[in-house]
Amino acid sequence: MSRVGVAFVGCGYVADFYARTISAHPGLELVGVFDRDAGRAERFSAHFDVPAYASLDELLVDGRVALVANLTNPESHFDVSRRVLESGRHVYSEKPLAMDVAHAEELVDLSRDRGLLLASAPCSILGETAQTLWKALREKRIGKVRLVYAEMDDGMVHRMPHQRWMSESGTPWPSHDEFAVGCTLEHAGYYVTWLTAFFGPAESVTAFASCQVPDKAEDLPPESVAPDFSVAAIRFVSGVVARLTCSIVAPQDHSLRIVGDEGVLGTEDCWYYGSPVHIQRFVTIRRRTVPNPLKKRVRLVRRPPRYQVRASAQMDFSRGIAEMANALAEERPCRLSREYSLHNTEVVLAIQNAPRLGTPYRVRSTFPPMEPMPWAR
Repeated sequence: MSRVGVAFVGCGYVADFYARTISAHPGLELVGVFDRDAGRAERFSAHFDVPAYASLDELLVDGRVALVANLTNPESHFDVSRRVLESGRHVYSEKPLAMDVAHAEELVDLSRDRGLLLASAPCSILGETAQTLWKALREKRIGKVRLVYAEMDDGMVHRMPHQRWMSESGTPWPSHDEFAVGCTLEHAGYYVTWLTAFFGPAESVTAFASCQVPDKAEDLPPESVAPDFSVAAIRFVSGVVARLTCSIVAPQDHSLRIVGDEGVLGTEDCWYYGSPVHIQRFVTIRRRTVPNPLKKRVRLVRRPPRYQVRASAQMDFSRGIAEMANALAEERPCRLSREYSLHNTEVVLAIQNAPRLGTPYRVRSTFPPMEPMPWAR
């Protein structure tokens, strides 16, 4: 099988994670990178031994490039993705697809009109833990699902030595962007993408967001700091209700609990593709019905061995790019469809912008059902 030529736009902190995992996918070839910061591009190019383009225009006329990974800062996602789509290339974008729904819709319409694939990170729904949870739900291992509790607390980042965090290729952790964009846009998608795949489109979002530590960034005025705490109740068309919490002001907790009529299905960390999945059956003790303290492990479904990856946060960042390339080669719809990406973007933006949009927010977009990975059926 011929390899799909991939180029990175953006050589910042997250690009290292993509560069370290792309080699696990034999159908992909990283042919070049570009960053508007020439020094950053040079460091990345030298560290990973990949050519650097002098400009975005030079990248977009390279006939070897079929697919572009947009790894720029969130404010640049829309402009870069639009230029790439207009050049006739498929786009895999870091989250969010765009900073507002209208721009995300414009990208979706443009990709559809040009017959191009468009998808947005995160791609962890394609991971072993997510696929195992989904398989257990399809098999009704806990009966009818009623409620979900999802936690995306990432620790008290403002009290951590983040000024010393450095990527492998030598790029500092982008605290300015992280604090200006906020933990909701950066992190909520890790669970929103799972929940929409499991339970179908969201119908409404009732949310609250607040900035509890406005002076966390030395180079940002307090009014420019995004919410560092958000909580949302998401109602899905299927009837399931989920409560999702995001913060960077509380101790780390990435856990998930899915409550059904017959028990609780869960895992401890959505950032680890091999996070164990467990079931707690309901038992009645002294007239009280509670989850059995003894958790039963659910055997993880596994990808073929040659695709196993060890990477930062135990996530294969390039799996979404590989899914797009495989969809092209197999002439089938991409699991991370443009409609799915738009829907998840809209849900996350509804949470982020709750103070301005008001609640409940009625979700406009929808998407066709996603197929599980073939090795997880």
